[in-house]
Amino acid sequence: MTSESSTSEPITVAITRHVDPERAKEVAAWARAGEDLLRASPGFLGNGWIRPDPDSPEWHMLFRFADAESLAIWESSPERAWWIASAQGLVEDARQERRTGIEGWFDAPAAVEVIRSPPASPPRWKQMIAIFLVFYPLSLGANLLLGWIIPDWPVWLRVLALVLIVSPIMTYFALPFVTRALRPWLLRGLPRG
Repeated sequence: MTSESSTSEPITVAITRHVDPERAKEVAAWARAGEDLLRASPGFLGNGWIRPDPDSPEWHMLFRFADAESLAIWESSPERAWWIASAQGLVEDARQERRTGIEGWFDAPAAVEVIRSPPASPPRWKQMIAIFLVFYPLSLGANLLLGWIIPDWPVWLRVLALVLIVSPIMTYFALPFVTRALRPWLLRGLPRG
């Protein structure tokens, strides 16, 4: 069993598809049909289609579910099977990624043509507070521990050890836990998709 299937936090799937620019209107209609099917799926939270520019053959679909179980229900549904089959010869899947927690917040911004807006992100000040609530105590504790264990190491080497220890803890455990705990506050006041 993967950690993805045992988690109860929201999960975002990003799929890159190649599309013949001359068939863009057909693909847009196909995408809208898929959005209608997604909206009826339990646990669906929102979606969006983006393209780097109007003539780009790459289309990126983002969709988000409340948890891995809801995503699995969608992925095994006959509606999804029909929808995917209806795109034979129209689109070609190139890449798929799954993400949980706030890791998508750190993606580099890109100039995109938004076809349908993805769900809104919390304001940066709320993101900053969530990160601070994890970073400060974790950094303080790790500094105290390393100062006790390796007090004679040069500061640059102790900081390197600190970063190597704290970064994975923050990324895989602490930030997902805190963002899940703060989710109602982080999302309060944001428009619903």
